[in-house]
Amino acid sequence: INRWDKMKRVIYSFYIDIPKHELDIFDKELPIVKNNKAKPINLVTKDRLKKHFLRLLVEKEAYAKKLGYDFKLFEYGPDWILFEQKLKREHPYLTTYNIVNFYKIHLLYELAKQYDEVLYLDFDVVPMQHVDFFEHWDLTKGIAVLNNNDRVLVPENVTDSSTTIRSPTAKFYNAQAMLFEKGLSTKNDVINTGIIGANAEHLNTLAYFKDFDKNLKLMTDLTKESDLHPPRLLKYFGWDNETLFAVKIKENNVPILWLDDKWHYFFSSQKHVPGKVILCHTINKDFDTVWRVLDA
Repeated sequence: INRWDKMKRVIYSFYIDIPKHELDIFDKELPIVKNNKAKPINLVTKDRLKKHFLRLLVEKEAYAKKLGYDFKLFEYGPDWILFEQKLKREHPYLTTYNIVNFYKIHLLYELAKQYDEVLYLDFDVVPMQHVDFFEHWDLTKGIAVLNNNDRVLVPENVTDSSTTIRSPTAKFYNAQAMLFEKGLSTKNDVINTGIIGANAEHLNTLAYFKDFDKNLKLMTDLTKESDLHPPRLLKYFGWDNETLFAVKIKENNVPILWLDDKWHYFFSSQKHVPGKVILCHTINKDFDTVWRVLDA
């Protein structure tokens, strides 16, 4: 019997429809939308996820069912409400968007208590082929994630028309500044947590929520002052789950399996999805194109 036969595995996603008045696009101090964009990306995301909700759910359920794994969708409910209230009480500067993204990591840890291996998919991720993630990626060897290192701009090119607080560039320099303050090497990666494969062993090594309050305080301090980066970069710093993920990987020497563009296809400005793609992360929310490829 090989290791696959005894494994208890789950695939999960979550969908929290953030109320419009809680979307942080309305904070004029934050560079959330590139200056040359007409409509805030938050509103586009909210509208399109709602419009395509059913099929996004069905495609993920079908993927899990075909492979014989449990599937769970987490939505607005008691667990989310308690998590949100706790973080807003203890860290009132966090936006609902920040909290939603910490919540998905919280769920990762909760499910790892019940399952040997866990695969997380952002709600905008679409399985394009029913190829088994767990059989391809040996999660005993590390946490499987994508890096967006190729999307980082050099500091001189960082402007309000090229960068937002949610861009890989912002997360890269923010994590770098945190590592510097901790006395660690600033050779870091930009982690994308849209797709995560992990087991309990490596999640425990990551220790994501250990010293969580202290790390959020450091992130807060770095929005005001950094010994590593010029002040003009600090306006893009924030409290992002992926920034902290990158720091924790380096801080705790966590083994990582880097996903390739078959297993985490970053569908953003291109107008097509290649046939080799297995998991398509629809960053641009152009689900109509994804459905056309699936239905061809």
